[in-house]
Amino acid sequence: MGHTVKLLAPQLVKPYVKRGKNDAADAEALCEAMSRPTMRFVAVKNAEQQAALMLIGLRDGLVRQRTQLCNALRGYGAEFGLVASKGLEKIEALLARLQQAVELPELARELFALQGRQYTRLQEQLQEIERRLLAWHRGNECSRRLAQAPGIGPIAASMLVMKTPDPRAFRSSRHFAAWIGLTAKDHSTAGKMRLGGITRAGDTALRSVLVVGAMSVIRQVKRGKGYRSPWLVGLLQRKPVKLAAVALANKMARIAWKMMMSGEAYQPGRAVRALKSA
Repeated sequence: MGHTVKLLAPQLVKPYVKRGKNDAADAEALCEAMSRPTMRFVAVKNAEQQAALMLIGLRDGLVRQRTQLCNALRGYGAEFGLVASKGLEKIEALLARLQQAVELPELARELFALQGRQYTRLQEQLQEIERRLLAWHRGNECSRRLAQAPGIGPIAASMLVMKTPDPRAFRSSRHFAAWIGLTAKDHSTAGKMRLGGITRAGDTALRSVLVVGAMSVIRQVKRGKGYRSPWLVGLLQRKPVKLAAVALANKMARIAWKMMMSGEAYQPGRAVRALKSA
């Protein structure tokens, strides 16, 4: 007779540890946590899904390495009086200036050339990973549907599908947005509603890519392009841009959950109605 294995996130078990840290206390907390009717368990992924997640992990690691290298190049270049503007697109111009700066010591030019070769290799590796990620996206029906929604590109759509193998594990779109960390902290007490900043309790990479997508939508709206949602236009008039981007990312996450659950294509009018009823 087989046994069903269920996985629990450590942060959901921790509140049930009464005191101390030992095996007996941990076992008691696990039994208490799994008996809760509202407990959310970790969705088990198959080998193919786990392999696909490697693409996301490798891409995140390469992006971090590139960011570190770019910061080092800017810092060392500034020490020799060669300053570059912000933006990834300015790095290649900085490398060209560093290569042509004959006034630099020989050792400095050699080290800058070494960093330049590292930057080129990282860019090539990132292009290869993103090519494979795009191929995975094109081969997945759900990912292609999600990319129809504003602000959700191929990378965000792929991440949503890879990291949410079973959207039915969430009772509503709000629970899904909360899992990503896009809902406000609740400090309400004595009948008074007090909400703080977002929880940041979920997946950092997924939350980041949704906020970046939201910022892209906001830039298009400010230029008078795309669908000018009355809700978003009104929010931008009242709130700072970054706060509006987080609120829009929250809505994007809810729309994505609804699309994954229903299997339907993106429809602006229906998406708005679904959010109101969520």
